[in-house]
Amino acid sequence: MQIGVSGAGGKLGSVVVSELLARGGGHGIVGISRSPEKLEGGFDKREGDYDRPEGLAQAYQGLDRLLIIPSADLRPVIRGVQMKAAIDAALKAGVGQIFLVSAAGTREAAVPALGESYWTAEQALVRSASRWTILRMNYYAEAMQEEIIMSRDRGILAGLGDERVAYASRDDMAAALAGALVSDGHSGAIYNLTGPDTVTGQQRAAIASEALRSPFSFAAIEEDQLRAAMSLAGLPDLVVAAIVEIKKTFIAGYFDLVTGDIERLSGRKPRSFRDVLAATPA
Repeated sequence: MQIGVSGAGGKLGSVVVSELLARGGGHGIVGISRSPEKLEGGFDKREGDYDRPEGLAQAYQGLDRLLIIPSADLRPVIRGVQMKAAIDAALKAGVGQIFLVSAAGTREAAVPALGESYWTAEQALVRSASRWTILRMNYYAEAMQEEIIMSRDRGILAGLGDERVAYASRDDMAAALAGALVSDGHSGAIYNLTGPDTVTGQQRAAIASEALRSPFSFAAIEEDQLRAAMSLAGLPDLVVAAIVEIKKTFIAGYFDLVTGDIERLSGRKPRSFRDVLAATPA
């Protein structure tokens, strides 16, 4: 079986490829990236750029299964257009089954909402592909780990209210994606890849204090305060808008979901948020 990973050069895609290679099974692994020369490992490497859809169909030729990983582009409209172009190219290339990486809490949304791209892509997939699988990712534990480290000097972890997030590690989600790609019975399924428990803002601060041996507290602040603090730190407007929206989804419950899907697909229990933070380098 020929298995393609579109977005193989990214942090998630590279781990998925490594997981596929480690699992063996005699499958042909194809890494698709806009910079294939930077990919490392013993697998087929092809050029494929979401912003150049005319070449994607060629990159996807001969694939039995294809994983489409969204880009990190935060510009309104763009990511939804990119994913739809990738889906169209996969259909044109005759890919047997399309696996789409989406986000937990995906629901109907319009531009400029960050979630619009996931809604657009999911709808395009289910309406046009005969065999599809959607894998919705919870918030990366590593992304929150980075935010905590950057907040270490101040000792304040800010949010917009009562957060509840089932953080999942990138490695665990990659293992689940790889497990789905090499096994059967997933056509028409929507999975939610979550950590083993939900963590509140206060719990996040307590876990960070213990893991990093530094005092942290959680503070619920107003949106304009959060925007001002990030702008003062020099973050671009697109990044500020994205972070604010993500913080809003934290309190709206988009990521307040715990399932056994990671263990079911990967064959191993996911690490807890505490375990991820405990592994933070000194």
